[in-house]
Amino acid sequence: MSKKNLAEKAAGAIKEKSGVISEFKKFIARGNVLDMAVGVIVGGAFTAIVNSLVNDIITPLLGTILAGINFDTLVITIPWGSNPVITIGNFINAIINFFLTALCVFILVKTINKFTAKKKEAPPAPPKPSDEVLLLQEIRDLLKEKQSKE
Repeated sequence: MSKKNLAEKAAGAIKEKSGVISEFKKFIARGNVLDMAVGVIVGGAFTAIVNSLVNDIITPLLGTILAGINFDTLVITIPWGSNPVITIGNFINAIINFFLTALCVFILVKTINKFTAKKKEAPPAPPKPSDEVLLLQEIRDLLKEKQSKE
């Protein structure tokens, strides 16, 4: 290969990379991508809050109401093999976490929709016809009436 061909190929590769980089910059700069990134970050923090709520407040209260059951130690032991354990308490905590998270997201979306939704306005009444239009309609009606009599 000649030096000229090699230089042309290198220049083409650089242009392709800069094209890909500029496309990537445009993609990242879109509002919906940034909104999604913020949502993921806030969602992660929100999950920690819900986990704490379930593990530290709701589960102990449920345990107290249900005659002192501690969900962390609630297990089912299978009597064969090496006595494997099914941690049903962790599963119950996960279900409570899911429903609380879904409820909070539902309330958040409903609230945001309430603030951002535009009130539907009644369509404006059609404009009143001008005097000329009214006169022309009257003439038309009279001509129709006259034709129907003949």
